Amino acid sequence: MKMFNKKKFTRTAVQIFFLSLVLLISISHQLVEKGIIIPIISSASLHSICPFGGVVSIYSLVTDGNFVQKIHEATVILLGIVIILGILFGSVFCGWICPLGTVQEFVGKLGKKIFKNRYNKFIPYKYDKPLRNLRYIVLGWVVFMTAYTGKLAFSDIDPYYALFNFWTSEVAIGGIIVLSITFLASLFVERPWCKYACPFGAVMGLTNFISIFKIRRKSSTCVDCKKCDNSCPMNIEISDKKQVTNHQCISCLKCTSEISCPIDDTLMMKTKGGK
Repeated sequence: MKMFNKKKFTRTAVQIFFLSLVLLISISHQLVEKGIIIPIISSASLHSICPFGGVVSIYSLVTDGNFVQKIHEATVILLGIVIILGILFGSVFCGWICPLGTVQEFVGKLGKKIFKNRYNKFIPYKYDKPLRNLRYIVLGWVVFMTAYTGKLAFSDIDPYYALFNFWTSEVAIGGIIVLSITFLASLFVERPWCKYACPFGAVMGLTNFISIFKIRRKSSTCVDCKKCDNSCPMNIEISDKKQVTNHQCISCLKCTSEISCPIDDTLMMKTKGGK
C-alpha cells in the first residue's frame, strides 16, 4: 500500500475513532438512567469533552472564579490541550477529531456522487468570502451572551449536542433545526458548519497564523496542476502560496504530496526550513 493511501486511511481511522467514542459516551449517558454502567465511559458527558465550553467559561473563571452553568472543569483542560495542538499543527482538531466535522464530511461524499465536479462550488466567491467571517460574529455573540447570562447561550442551537442527543428529550428544537440545515447544506457545500458558523472553528483558525508546522509549497518543483486547490475541502487556493496560513485550513493534509499533489515533497506539512 502506498504512503498516500496509508495517510488517508490513518486520518479516516482517527475520525471514526473519535466519532465512535463520543457516540458511545452519549449512549452510555442514556444507559446510566436505566442502571447500566459502562466503566470510565459512564462518568463522562458531552459537555465535559467539548473544548469549546472552555472558551466560553474563561470570562466567568477570570471575573468570579466560577464555571459557566453546565460546563465542567475538564473542558478548560481539553481547551488547553487543543490549543497546544493548534500551536503545533494548526486546526488539526477540526480536520481530524471533531465528530461534527466528520459527519459533515461523510454526508458530503453523497453530495460528491450526486453533483460530481459541481460539488462544493455552488456559492460564488464574491459571496463565499464574506460569509467565511460569519463564524467570528457567532463566536463573539456566544462569548458575550454566555458571559452576560452565566449560562451556555449556545446550547439550544448547538448542532454538535443535537447530533448525539436527537433521540432524547434533552435536545432543544433549535439544535435539531440547525443540525438538519447543516446536513442538507453538506450535500452542496463541504463542511458548511465549519466554514460559515462554527465558533470553535473560528478560535482554532487563528492558530494557523502561529502554528509551528504548516503546509508549505516548494515552488521550484510545483507544476501548477491545481490538484491541491481542487482537493481542499475549505476551497483554499493553495497553488499560489509558499505556506498555508489561511484561517479556514483544517490541516486535513488532503492537498499534500502524500495524498493529492503528484510531485513528491512539493506540498508537505513541516516546519520552516524543515525537510
